[in-house]
Amino acid sequence: MSTAFFHSKSILITGASSGIGEELALQLAAAGANLTLTARRRELLDALAQKISTIGRARAIVVPADVTRDGHLEHAVSESIRVHHQLDIVIANAGFGVVGPFSKLTLDDYRRQFETNVFGLLRTLYAALPEIQKSRGSLVLIGSVAGWAATPGASPYAMSKFAVRALASSITSELAFDGVKVTLISPGFVASNIRRIDNQGALHAGAKDPIPEPLIMPTSKAVRQILRAIARGQREAIITNHGKALVALERFAPWIIRAVGRRMASNRGGYRTEPQS
Repeated sequence: MSTAFFHSKSILITGASSGIGEELALQLAAAGANLTLTARRRELLDALAQKISTIGRARAIVVPADVTRDGHLEHAVSESIRVHHQLDIVIANAGFGVVGPFSKLTLDDYRRQFETNVFGLLRTLYAALPEIQKSRGSLVLIGSVAGWAATPGASPYAMSKFAVRALASSITSELAFDGVKVTLISPGFVASNIRRIDNQGALHAGAKDPIPEPLIMPTSKAVRQILRAIARGQREAIITNHGKALVALERFAPWIIRAVGRRMASNRGGYRTEPQS
């Protein structure tokens, strides 16, 4: 069902250079979608486009763009229309995590987090909305389980993802009148580079992932679930079983989350700190 749904559709992906964004591009290319790939690192996008060219059933164009810069996403959308002639789906995937104890963070840390995860996402949606309204297509917002259950040591990231979830809840009904579907994707721990990116947005490729391996879902499996949710027009999809469990606890037994949070806060080793190469 997912493969048939995406065939020949024009899809723009932000943050397509690695992790979930890269895997989305590969699986969508295999389904025959026409892609517009955006991220800051052109060399990684070019390598990804080269991989896609070997698949043979899709076209991919590369448009380097920084979601924190005004005008970049408008350019990416215009290039998508110029080459693919329409835009059916936009996946606002670009993001990273600022972490650390509240007492050691600054206002600039929170601003940096929101500039990418919230305002960058808004820039993407505003740039694409007129074309998505024309095609009666889909807006896909990549949130997080952290938008449901906040934990000590990750307040900037959790705040940004709570904001994304609130945005999705607000605009889903508004845009339905234009025939636009909004899907919020809330992953738990998925294999990606996000936990190897420091508070300044710099990648530490050699850093060890602080999350135990058994809790991490392979990227390919997570993306299959994401694409199934988009194809079905789901309002929200929680990705990973532990993510679903955390959301259920936050909804029905929040005191358990608070108790775990207190234990984490009493043990500074429980914080997720910046990656160290």
